[in-house]
Amino acid sequence: MAPGNGSFVAEFILVGLTDQPDLQLLLFFLFLVMYMVTVLGNFGLLTLIVLSSHLHTAMYFFLFNLSFIDLCYSSVFTPKMLVDFLSKKNMISYMECMTQLYFFCFFVISECYVLTSMAYDRYVAICKPLLYNVAMSPKVCSSLMFGSYLMAFSGAMAHTGCMLRLTFCDANSINHYFCDILPLLQLSCTSTYVNELVVFIVVGINITVPSLTIFVSYGLILSNIIQICSTEGRSKAFSTCSSHIIAVSLFFGSGAIMYLKPSSAGSMHVGKISSVFYTNVVPMMNPLIYSLRNKDVKLALRKTLGRRKF
Repeated sequence: MAPGNGSFVAEFILVGLTDQPDLQLLLFFLFLVMYMVTVLGNFGLLTLIVLSSHLHTAMYFFLFNLSFIDLCYSSVFTPKMLVDFLSKKNMISYMECMTQLYFFCFFVISECYVLTSMAYDRYVAICKPLLYNVAMSPKVCSSLMFGSYLMAFSGAMAHTGCMLRLTFCDANSINHYFCDILPLLQLSCTSTYVNELVVFIVVGINITVPSLTIFVSYGLILSNIIQICSTEGRSKAFSTCSSHIIAVSLFFGSGAIMYLKPSSAGSMHVGKISSVFYTNVVPMMNPLIYSLRNKDVKLALRKTLGRRKF
């Protein structure tokens, strides 16, 4: 397929994380190990939730979707990134770049709202336990997930649609390791005002709304935990929420550093480092955070492995 109407560039060059040849092989093995852990961890968690009937609850329904999203969006760019570490010219076609941008935006925005749904789930479980089965019914959970994917679709279409209207002339070196929004805007030879406005609005909404919802949910949870009389009860409540708080802090913190700042060539170096966290580290850490600190998952794993032995 030919490039979009506004573009004269048929392909881009991905600069990558570093231009130092000595580090390329080291980074290849580092990110290969991280990607293998990501795939095995998330695929293992998906399989475990499907096979274990006692994990068929609202909490694990959201965790299933989180693992699916992490598996997909880390696969959008990591295989290409690994190939580029071993290649002399890191080329990507215009349409491949736009496709990568779309799916990256889709899965990242989806994760924002899945994490928000998980915070709401914990709020209902701790603050409204008697209403939990009604408030977090299968219909409600499905509606929350549908809303998450709908917001992701809308945001990804807005970003990609605005990017397709830009004209890319001679400059085609993307100062990043994948086709992200801000590095692409720096290459445009036409005005990017509309794109920057869309980034500010869409990213602002998709970070601010989930962040506020999560903050309010955990504020109410904390006030409820303080009122619990028994030390054991408080400890159990904190343990239930701590995994989610860690995941949320890593994801939203690194995302905010990347997008809620001025677009400049110098800031791209900081952006690359923060991008590694939400594109590589977070998808790898999520299955470890939610499994190693979760007694239900550990029990389900022991039972599943026990059945296989017999």
